[in-house]
Amino acid sequence: MATYGCLLVFFGLTDSIYFIFTPLKVKIVITLTVLAFTFLLPTLNLLILYKMGYVSSLKIENRKERTFPFVITAFCYFGLFYLIYDFNIWPAIKLFILGGGICILSTAIINLWWQISAHMIGIGGVLGALIALSIFLQMPLFITISGCILLAGVIGFARLRLLAHTPAQVYVGFAFGCVMQFSLFLLAQTYTFI
Repeated sequence: MATYGCLLVFFGLTDSIYFIFTPLKVKIVITLTVLAFTFLLPTLNLLILYKMGYVSSLKIENRKERTFPFVITAFCYFGLFYLIYDFNIWPAIKLFILGGGICILSTAIINLWWQISAHMIGIGGVLGALIALSIFLQMPLFITISGCILLAGVIGFARLRLLAHTPAQVYVGFAFGCVMQFSLFLLAQTYTFI
């Protein structure tokens, strides 16, 4: 979701300051770096865990097997945040990455007791960040936000159809991701500038 978020902000929001004022080379480098830390490294980690027999399936359907991969993925996000912290890039990108790491670490903790939907936390986080950008930067993102809500519905339906989660796990995951990202942006807006 972090990579999708970067692609959306850098290449999809054509009227935004992120699209207009960020050089193409910077957009590509940031997006590829985000892809490496938030998708490729966690995927490699999951493959290693699978080969070592720590997880029985690459889908990690067993709740007890999900915690460690989530913790490693959260550390990848925090590592990326640390790496880009001093970069001269938009603070909203840094906040989105930090929020993603917090959401994934929270997912790992919640997962100790209850199997919340990580997919819905991810899409909820994207929506929360989009709503925050729309409000705090006064960017008209109605169509993008509507599309994100529609996509969230499709993802939620798919998770339910696959019997991967209960309705409560889907709804709570979505709300959790949205509230966490929005709250982080609200906190940053209150004490600094996005």
